[in-house]
Amino acid sequence: MSAIFQAASLGNMELRNRFVRSATWEGMAGENGEVTEPLIDFYRVLASGGVGLIITGSTFVTKRGKMAPGQLGVDDDSLITGLRSIPGVVHEEGGKVAMQLVHGGSQVHFDSGMPPQAPSAVKERVTGNMPVEMTVDDIKSLVHEFSEASRRAKEAGFDGVQIHAAHGYLLSQFLSPYSNRRADDYGGSIENRARVIFEIYKAIREKVGKDYPVMIKINAADFDGEGLTPEDSLWVCRRLSEMDIDAIELSGGVLASGKLAPSRLKINRPEREAYFRKYAEQFSPGLNCPLMLVGGLRSPEVMEDIYNEGYAQFFSLSRPLISEPNLIRRWESGDRKKARCISCNKCFNTPIDGGRLYCATFNKEGKA
Repeated sequence: MSAIFQAASLGNMELRNRFVRSATWEGMAGENGEVTEPLIDFYRVLASGGVGLIITGSTFVTKRGKMAPGQLGVDDDSLITGLRSIPGVVHEEGGKVAMQLVHGGSQVHFDSGMPPQAPSAVKERVTGNMPVEMTVDDIKSLVHEFSEASRRAKEAGFDGVQIHAAHGYLLSQFLSPYSNRRADDYGGSIENRARVIFEIYKAIREKVGKDYPVMIKINAADFDGEGLTPEDSLWVCRRLSEMDIDAIELSGGVLASGKLAPSRLKINRPEREAYFRKYAEQFSPGLNCPLMLVGGLRSPEVMEDIYNEGYAQFFSLSRPLISEPNLIRRWESGDRKKARCISCNKCFNTPIDGGRLYCATFNKEGKA
């Protein structure tokens, strides 16, 4: 069996293989972000399908950063007891699970009763939201909220955390010269625009300790003509690598990125796999931490080739595991046909239309 199906270490986590479920909004949490029975069942099915590491759907660190209805929350200690159920069922099935931590910034699709926040008061191009510019005190509070969220995740039994700094949400907005027009220590140069991310990482590390896995998801580029460039993203990734982050998941795009937006209607060409591969090839030589690659991965042969070339060490799948939660088991059994997912992206609307995440084309029950 090839190396991507064999056990691997990520920080102090021992994973059964090199496949990762990339974070995806499930839309199944309670009104205040509580864990529900449907959400527990969802993770049980997903873990039973054989994926090595599950990264939860984006989990808000403060209600002001809640992005959508049914989003999981980790903003209060009262949620810890319920959150324990998720690692409980995942561990029973032999998997590991990390919590993705996020603040939606100006891309919130949810009325919190407060105006959305952003690095600068720049109107969001797709949602139309007009945010208020964060003060320095707001930024310090944000750092604290992320660190407290990481503490709760660890107390709840999650195997690690992932900082969400991609796809145009708040930390991604700090990295973008389009949305970040500040003239203080948090704007201008890429070092300044990334400052809040470095501060959050340091605060989380102080809170959870040096042996607890802390990862980040970041855009290789925003692909919107005005945002984060590959050169600046590479600089940030190298700096995080020097700071001993445990893994970097490389993605791309914001809502205004058109054909490369994270929630676009259809991928550029359905047959085109690994559409961020060239960025993995560009970034990996300068990193001393594992690189997770996401984006249109459908065939084990493609991933094996990328792994053997040394461009990525872990492979993140979202839509294929929505359509086939047992996909990794199928591949392990010898059935190596590519994932049946056709990238129609109808699944992105199912939490709104049906109250849960499922494949609207093949698998409406979300079961293996």
